[in-house]
Amino acid sequence: MLEVRNLRVAYGGINAVKGIDLDVREGEMVALIGANGAGKTTTLKALTGLVHVSGGHVHYRGRPITRRPPFELVRQGLALVPEGRGVFGRLTVAENLSLGAYFRDEPGEVRADLARTLELFPRLAERRAQLAGTLSGGEQQMLAIGRSLMSRPRLLLLDEPSMGLAPIMVQRIFETILRVAREGVTVLLVEQNAKLALEASDRGYVMESGLITLSDSAENLLTNEKVRQAYLGE
Repeated sequence: MLEVRNLRVAYGGINAVKGIDLDVREGEMVALIGANGAGKTTTLKALTGLVHVSGGHVHYRGRPITRRPPFELVRQGLALVPEGRGVFGRLTVAENLSLGAYFRDEPGEVRADLARTLELFPRLAERRAQLAGTLSGGEQQMLAIGRSLMSRPRLLLLDEPSMGLAPIMVQRIFETILRVAREGVTVLLVEQNAKLALEASDRGYVMESGLITLSDSAENLLTNEKVRQAYLGE
């Protein structure tokens, strides 16, 4: 579904991503782990057209998408849940969710998807008329994921969904991500909680200083001595 070859991103004189290769097959959940500053968020932004790509190419579902504008990629089924959630604080929960379907011209199906999303996130259903800026961090993360699902993504990119959340909320968020994956959405997950990410995923990549240094099945990465020492705290 996603093929990345020799992807490079530079900010001024700083090479944030230094020529990485990465693949995500349809139906997989793939984790991208690494320390702060490794280039993970920049990679997701490059894949979704939010930062300029200085080299390499990206193919999505067999078509080149390098340097395509973000709105075009969303229409093609490529959606990003950004780090920091990015909800519209002065709009209600329902209005935020509706914005996820801004380009869809199927009112009946959009209403059905809204009901489906609220069923997936009962906390949002309870707060659908509440301003998004008044939600807790976990509820805002649910809203950011729900908003992306309203675009009917084929490939969902998640950037640090557990950041800043209480353990019980992290558990709920990951249960929902797994449910979404089981229902057929392909997932590329960037997550600092490496153990949680790998336990949920089929395969994983380790990123260090702008480079992919290791890739393997999630099961093998969980038992890899280097990964255990560097990212699992063991």
